[in-house]
Amino acid sequence: MAMQPANSSGFEQVRAAMVAQQLARRGIRDQKVLDAMCRVPREAFVTERLANDAYADSALPIDCEQTISQPVIVAMMTQALQLNGEERVLEIGTGSGYQTAILAELSAAVFSVERHIELSRQAEARLRRLGYQNVLLKVGDGALGWPEEAPFDRIIITAAAETCPPALWQQLAEGGVLVGPFGPSAEQALYETHKIGGQPQLKLLTGCRFVPLLPGLPASD
Repeated sequence: MAMQPANSSGFEQVRAAMVAQQLARRGIRDQKVLDAMCRVPREAFVTERLANDAYADSALPIDCEQTISQPVIVAMMTQALQLNGEERVLEIGTGSGYQTAILAELSAAVFSVERHIELSRQAEARLRRLGYQNVLLKVGDGALGWPEEAPFDRIIITAAAETCPPALWQQLAEGGVLVGPFGPSAEQALYETHKIGGQPQLKLLTGCRFVPLLPGLPASD
């Protein structure tokens, strides 16, 4: 498990208010998830200019034209994974590293893939500074997953595709759970998908809007 990061000075109360007002009041019932969201300093995953907005009820911009998801979406996706602390989790889209940190609080190991080199570097520095030791990061095509480390008990996809990439479904262990946004850009929805007998059993969570899951690596990288 991860080392518990120290709370950043001055943000403890606003973090607790976010958990109580944005999460608990809107259907997040897993106390482990609420506790993790209360421990992880979200302000450490945005630029200093946006630190005072870190706990706003909205997504925020990060580098490479990406975003850090709205807190309730992070909590909802994490809750849907049904983590008990023993799972190996594959995350597609490291981004700022905030969702990665939440997963690291609640699982045995997190394997996170990011297509932007700079975002992966930034996330690695943040996670190391906060003391997380159960996270491995790599730069790569998220749609291909991390076959060398498969199978995974849980997979979380933080960018939207019309359908689940076949490689990711293949890397999900039998009985595992995959959470992610799917559908055309105007009709995205967040799904919790269980792999039962090799077949998907879907549960619709909510409508959503995520950045797209793009193939390959950016030309600029």
